[in-house]
Parts: sequence; structure tokens; C-alpha cells
Amino acid sequence: MTETRIFAPSAKQAEQAHIDEAGYQTLYQASLENNDSFWAEHGKRITWKTPFSTVSDVSYDKADVRIKWFEDGTLNASANCIDRHLETIGDQTAIIFEPNNPDEDSQHITYQDLATNVNKTANILKALGVKKGDRICIYMPMTPELAYTVLACARIGAIHSVVFAGFSAKSLSDRIEDAQCSMLVTADGGFRGQKITPLKEIADQALEHCDCIKRVLVLRRTGLEISMKADRDFWWHEAFEKAHDECVAEIMDAEDMLFILYTSGSTGKPKGMVHTCAGYMVYTNYSFRNVFQYQQGDIYWCTADIGWITGHSYILYGPLSAGATTLMFEGVPSYPDMGRFWNIIEKHQVNIFYTAPTAIRALASCDLSFVNSYDLSSLKTLGTVGEPINLEAWQWYDEHIGKKECPILDTWWQTETGGIMISSIAGVTEDIPTFATLPLPGIQPCLMDDMGNEIQALESEGKLCIKYPWPSMARTIYGNHQRFKETYYTAFEGKYFTGDGAKRDRKGNYRITGRVDDIVIVSGHNLGTAEIENAINEHPQVAESAVVGYPHPIKGNAIYAYITMRGELDASNASSLKSEINRLVSSTIGPISKPEKIQITGGLPKTRSGKIMRRILRKIAENELDKLGDTSTLLNPECVQEIIEGRYNS
Repeated sequence: MTETRIFAPSAKQAEQAHIDEAGYQTLYQASLENNDSFWAEHGKRITWKTPFSTVSDVSYDKADVRIKWFEDGTLNASANCIDRHLETIGDQTAIIFEPNNPDEDSQHITYQDLATNVNKTANILKALGVKKGDRICIYMPMTPELAYTVLACARIGAIHSVVFAGFSAKSLSDRIEDAQCSMLVTADGGFRGQKITPLKEIADQALEHCDCIKRVLVLRRTGLEISMKADRDFWWHEAFEKAHDECVAEIMDAEDMLFILYTSGSTGKPKGMVHTCAGYMVYTNYSFRNVFQYQQGDIYWCTADIGWITGHSYILYGPLSAGATTLMFEGVPSYPDMGRFWNIIEKHQVNIFYTAPTAIRALASCDLSFVNSYDLSSLKTLGTVGEPINLEAWQWYDEHIGKKECPILDTWWQTETGGIMISSIAGVTEDIPTFATLPLPGIQPCLMDDMGNEIQALESEGKLCIKYPWPSMARTIYGNHQRFKETYYTAFEGKYFTGDGAKRDRKGNYRITGRVDDIVIVSGHNLGTAEIENAINEHPQVAESAVVGYPHPIKGNAIYAYITMRGELDASNASSLKSEINRLVSSTIGPISKPEKIQITGGLPKTRSGKIMRRILRKIAENELDKLGDTSTLLNPECVQEIIEGRYNS
């Protein structure tokens, strides 16, 4: 179903914003006319040890991909998140920590507290031999100590590489080895709902295959019994007690590495995306303040994990550099019941709420009593991240969470981009359900055809590229610059290729149609799987769907749809349900888009961040069961076997 309604900011929303739509248009035009001048102004919003005199030095040339921003400036990312706020808002809460167990007390950590704790953590790392330029792997639950460690690494010039505390031992060891980390920071275990993940045990298994780790620092969080290796493993609490609470921030060059963060690769080998100090800080600060139109005193909550780029940019670096109050949640939305998110919003009077469509769909499938039990009137802005939000989920979010009074920001960006690229701006620009809408000032997207030509017409569809560089773009893939060039800069000359397809309307609003490799060509027609999924999800009995292509002897490719249901489905009704879905798809998009095969399953394979792993579903549909790759890192690996057993073999 295509959404045509446009939601302009209300008078109340507009009043809370820093600028109006005319101001956005003026800024955007200025950013096109002189991009360096635009970014120079925003570069001055962070604190420099040595001010920059040059802005950008970037080449997209295939032979020499080079990305440098504010190159002659020096600064420290940790100081930008902490030190510069101490005189003015030192007593303000920087981080609200909400533990997994609702009976455990929340923590309100002021900027002064944050300074003390980060400094002590930095001194622990230094005492254990960490030096500027060392790579430090962090494998921790969502506790304040995770934030302290990240910021401590930045403070002393060590490069952090956070691995989500749910990945397997093999995934952890692969990332440690690739980055050649010298130290691991972990915990005895981590709470997730009713489960305890034995992090130290998993880490020990990983380190059996890693020769580079010399020291392991262990947080006591769950009380699990663990083994400690002499002269390698050290307890956090013992070291913390002895550590000094002052640590001078290391002066870093603008292009010094800040962190390495791994993202999935099309070949299956994760890509270690490198982000550097200055450009990343400038852009996360800029995008956080502007997209969310953050006002001093707002309580902001992003539900992501710091193991992902969303947590890096919009739990820590963006909000803290802006002097915001940011909420960290250790648990899951379903514990102790499906009202936990709404309980936290009421408890902490959250104003800005940023979460994933996957979470929204899961919560929308529950009884409304979980929502209606709580007062959500503090909310003024809602956002989504991770994948395009489907219409049904958008409408539920708008009606039941925002009470039709909150803008909904459908943000598009990537690990590679470092920050939000396309999004409506709270209280400033229009919201269009299922559309990411407009690029931020400073960002110049374009659509390309298969021949490598830029599509000039406004109403069009093509492959999404970014023309002019921006400060937070990834600099390289760690240890493999050639792969970096080939992945992002060879498909379309002089442009960054996102790997996504998109549609653009007559006003220049963008709708992301999914990964280009999620475009299925059926009988010569390019069909976006996201569009078919949106249509399927309109059926009242469907909770969620995933669509992939598979080889077809006549059509070239055909559509295979995997669906999960709301509640139980009587087996005798399965056939009629599938017919209804096909009629819905046919009437919404066209007969060519009807799935050839529809499989009803109890779950869809997802990453720990909530993304559906369509690559695995595609391999199952193609009967290439020996090419599924490592499924142990999935949120729900058990569903893969169920899907295999229920698949269509013909």
C-alpha cells in the first residue's frame, strides 16, 4: 500500500523547533552552494585543541579514494563529550541507566560523575599497558561501564572496537583477530530479560583462537562463577578502587582513528569500518541536534545497543557532545512484560524516543492494555532506525504511542555513513509514512540508473548514491582499503554507492526500497522486496514478512514470501490465507508481484539489532543450504531449522 498522506508539523511542534521549513530550505541551498563553508561553520560547534584551517580533502577517484576532514585540527572526542560541559552543566544528568530488572534502582549519572568514572577507567587501561593507537575490544552488556570504557579509550587515544554482547565466540575471535586487539574488556555475564549470557565464558572460548590479547578486564555484573587466568585477567572493581580520578585527555589529530565497528559484508566476511575523530564528532553532534531538534532539558532515549553504530552515534557521541541527557537500557522490551518500554517512558518522562521498526511491530502485536497502562504524555518526538518502517507499524506508532501529536522521524543511514543522512526534521519538515523524506543539509543524494547515469527527473526510481562527501563518512575498511574502494566507489564514478535502491517523489522526498540485492527481477520487471512486504503486512493476520527472490525456469526469478502470524493459524485456513495475501499484493502493486511461494513460519532469522537476515532466507529459497554461513550470532538461530524443514523444495 502506497501512502500519499503528508503530515505537516503542528503549531506546537513547530514552536519547539530551532528553525522552520523555510530555514531548512535556506540551509540546504547554502550547503549545496558551498559545502566546505557549511561544514566549517558546524565544525566550530565542537571544541578543538588546535582549530582547523582546512575543511575537506576528498577524492572519489577509483585509483585514489582519499577522505580527510579538518585535517590540521586537533581535539579529543571524550573531552568533547565530557570536559567542555563541566563548568556549565556539570550537575546535569548525562546518562540515565535503567537496569534489566525493574526492581533494581535506576542510576542518574551527572556529567561530573561521568568525568570521574571515565577518568578512572582510562587510568585502569593505562595501568594495564594500553597506549595511544592500541586496539581495544569491548564485549560488554549495556551497563554504564560500557559507556565509561568507550569514552576512556577515546580519552587516551586507544581505538575501541565494540562487539555486541550476544555474538558467538567465533564472531568475537574473528573481530579480535582482524583488528589485532591487544586487550579485551568484558563482564562475567549480561542480563537480557530472564536470561543471563555467560560473557566471560564465551570470551574465554574466543581467546583460545586469539594470540594478540594480552590483558582482559572483567566487570562483575551477574555474579556468575567464572575462571580468571593469572597475569591476564583482572577484576574491574579491584582496579577501579585503586585508580586515580584525573586523566588528561590525549591530543588527537583530526584523522586519527576513533573506532572500528564491524558490519556485515556481502561475502559473509564482516567489514571493519573505520571512523576517525574529528569528522565523526562534528557530524554526530550536528545530526543529533538538528534531526531531533533537541532542546536543553529533554530526556532522550535510543533503544539500540552500543554494539551497533546507532548506539555509538545516538546513545553516546551525538547526545553527550550536545550536553544532552541520554538513557541506557540494559534489558529487552518484553521483560518483565510487553509494557516495559512504556513503563520506562513514564518513569523517566522521556521526551524523544528512537527505536527500530522490528520492536514496534512486535509491540503492536500485543494487547493495547500494555500501552494504555502508562502515561506517555511526555513524548514529543518519535523516531525509527534500522530499516524502513512499514505503513501499518507507522500508523500504530503514530496513533497509540505518539497519540497523533508527535512527528515520526524515519531515519535512513548506515554504519558506513556514521550518522543520519535522510530524515524528516522534528517540527520542521513534513512526515510521509514509509518515506525517509528529505536529505539533511550538507547531504546530496542522487539516483542512478543501471547504465551509470544520474536520473535527473524528480519522480523516479534508481540506485541511491551520495554525491558530495560529508564529515562522518567511513575512511576505510580496517586492513583492506582495496575492498573499501571496490565496495563503495567503483559502481558509479565519482559517487558513494549506498547499496540501496530508492524512489523519489515530485517534491524530492526519498523512499528507501531496500538493498539493491533485495531487488528481484521477475519477467524483466524490477520489484522491490520492501514494497511487497509492506503490502503483505497490510493483511490483518500477518505480523511480519520477508520477501526474497529465487530462480524460476520461466520468469527468471520468482517471489518467495516468508510470513509470521498474529496468533495461531488453523492449518485448514492456510490455503485461503495465502490466496488472500496474493490478492492483496496483486491489488496493491500488481499481479506481477504476487509471491509464487508463501511459507508460514514461527519466526524470521534476525540479527541481534533486529534486522531480518534475508540473505539466509534467500539461500533457503534457493535450496543452497550449505551456504547459510554462521547462524549462531542470530537473535533466534533456532528458527532457521524450522524454516528449512517447512520450505518448498520444488
